[in-house]
Amino acid sequence: MPDPRLEIIGHRLRRVRKIVAVSSGKGGVGKSVIATTLALIVSRRGFKVGLLDLDFTSPSTHLILGIKNLTPKEEKGIIPPMAHGLKYMSIIYYSVDEPAPLRGADISNAIIELFAITQWGELDYLVVDMPPTISDTALDMIRLIKDVKFLLVTTPSIVAFETVRKLVALLRSLKVPLLGVIENMLVSPSDSAREKVEQLGVRYLGAVNYDSDLEKTFGNVEKLLNTRFARTIGTVASDIEQRS
Repeated sequence: MPDPRLEIIGHRLRRVRKIVAVSSGKGGVGKSVIATTLALIVSRRGFKVGLLDLDFTSPSTHLILGIKNLTPKEEKGIIPPMAHGLKYMSIIYYSVDEPAPLRGADISNAIIELFAITQWGELDYLVVDMPPTISDTALDMIRLIKDVKFLLVTTPSIVAFETVRKLVALLRSLKVPLLGVIENMLVSPSDSAREKVEQLGVRYLGAVNYDSDLEKTFGNVEKLLNTRFARTIGTVASDIEQRS
């Protein structure tokens, strides 16, 4: 029999205008802080924004936002709490800061359940922090969520870019829209990543210089938004607002 939750997902997301999945081919490239900062900046511009942390392996957006003792409410489903102007939902509410030992069908079931029970209401943007790599979560997002668009994160590393290249190939084969690629943690000026991205026929959204002070701001949203990092992400956000 068809899973009735699949129909409910469309109902839950019917008033969400745009869904942006921030993804990467490997961990450690700054995907979570980019997703979090992007959501905060767009929210500060007057949009209604939700942030969903789907990183089952190591959720971290709650640490970046400095969220403590915040839980969703239950009312004909789950209502995400507000955090710094964002409707915030995370797997952390259920894993309680412990590893989530899920695999295969269990991951798919958890994603379906999370989307089926969460009442996002009216949103201009839902930013999703995806787990790294080409995973079941990415494939389920494509299968379950209509019109999701992917924003990819790489670093100047050859290894990081190679995983992004494979992710681009996968998304293209499935005809999934790509917003573009952000190059994070640039230490010295280089056009290498830009040239590689453009050779793939994908939009290069810009480079974010390495900021040694960035991690010191985690847990303090105002300090985070005053970094060079955030100013660069603000430019990327403007591009996404125009094109998404």
